[in-house]
Amino acid sequence: MSVGLLGRKVGMTQVYDEGGNLIPVTVMRVGPCIVLQLRTVERDGYDAVQVGFEDKLRRLAHRSERGHVANIGSRRQRALADSVELSVKAECEPQRFIREFRTYGEDHGCEVGQTLTTAIFSDVPYVDVIGTSKGRGTAGVMKRHNFSGQRASHGVKRVHRHGGSIGMSADPSRVLKGTRMPGHYGHTRITVRHLKVVRVDDQNHMLVVKGAVPGPRSGLLMIRHTNKFV
Repeated sequence: MSVGLLGRKVGMTQVYDEGGNLIPVTVMRVGPCIVLQLRTVERDGYDAVQVGFEDKLRRLAHRSERGHVANIGSRRQRALADSVELSVKAECEPQRFIREFRTYGEDHGCEVGQTLTTAIFSDVPYVDVIGTSKGRGTAGVMKRHNFSGQRASHGVKRVHRHGGSIGMSADPSRVLKGTRMPGHYGHTRITVRHLKVVRVDDQNHMLVVKGAVPGPRSGLLMIRHTNKFV
């Protein structure tokens, strides 16, 4: 099955492998995820499986979020029932985190309303983890780009952490694109590929991988089958 799962980052720790070696790992709480929709080429122009993670309180959910997962008998649904084939609903609670996993064809073996667990990774040696990195706001060049800064000797006045010159004078008379300067740092989508699966605990919905994954503790993650083979 090429469909991935959604989860949260629990934290990092260390475990021993079978050879007695101590390896750093990241523990993630993955699933259970509910299949909400099946995208097809005929209907949507592409093939994908849409899954949801974590129930959202119904009193906090919008009506559109409720109608996305269950048949609430809205006026629009009744108006479209005669002219358009309505999609099948999962008949579950509104989901807090919803993402899609692209597939190739309809051989993914999923059905709307099906519950996916970490059991789909039981025989998978490596996975890709997608998350949002920690946001650090507006940062300078030393923190953002690892600049060494200027000297702390005599004559250097209050520019110790500055980036220095950013361009030429007469030619080309402009700042080149891509010049490393201060700015927004972090809070971007990052994919860490080819992480080794160390342990799969389907009973407690836990997945342990070797190495670090992006984002803070309790950050939302996407875990998918890797397509990188080395």
